[in-house]
Amino acid sequence: MTVRAFLIPKRALPALLALVAITAGCRIDMHIQPYYRTMAKSDFFGDERSARLPVEGTVARGDLHEDAYFYTGKIGSNPGGFMPFPVTAEVLDRGRERFNINCTPCHGRVGDGGGFIPTRGFKRPPSYHIERLRKAPIGYFFDVMTNGYGVMPEYGTQVAPRDRWCIAAYIRALQLSQNATSADVPTGQKVPSAPPQFRDIGNGATLPQIALPTAAAAEGEPK
Repeated sequence: MTVRAFLIPKRALPALLALVAITAGCRIDMHIQPYYRTMAKSDFFGDERSARLPVEGTVARGDLHEDAYFYTGKIGSNPGGFMPFPVTAEVLDRGRERFNINCTPCHGRVGDGGGFIPTRGFKRPPSYHIERLRKAPIGYFFDVMTNGYGVMPEYGTQVAPRDRWCIAAYIRALQLSQNATSADVPTGQKVPSAPPQFRDIGNGATLPQIALPTAAAAEGEPK
């Protein structure tokens, strides 16, 4: 049995190579698809825009937000005066953590506006302990965190809604801590010890420093 070689005439070789080159460029895979560049013009749609609006009523996954108060802090157009969930020790601990991270650089650790950033020329925020803010409903603080106010930017894209509520609850605790009296202690309970005295309460960039005991106080302490 003999095998005959298939010979291509030399004059047909250039045409064959051209055909191979042409057909090699005809791949149409899924990664090669027609598309519009961002903001490009389209001749297909009547408004000549390639980008289309979502179907009316479309809601992104996780953005249904049926509880309007939880996500806005408002009842209608007015700030609400209650928390949307119970305030526990865990809620206040979370609020303190988020407050110290996001708020103390401007507002200071006790909410008096004595943060680090105002010392560098930024407008000093008002103290939480002025009468106007002590009387403000708690939903007001949530709304300001969400949408910003004055020179304060919005934090709605940086801090989750529940964390914003935790911070608002902690602000209320700060207001109580700076304005409470012995009359506010429930009947039958005693204040276990005097509050610590700080030499420096910190400003968001530095930690609080407890004041050293005075000589007179040190003499009265048991050895």
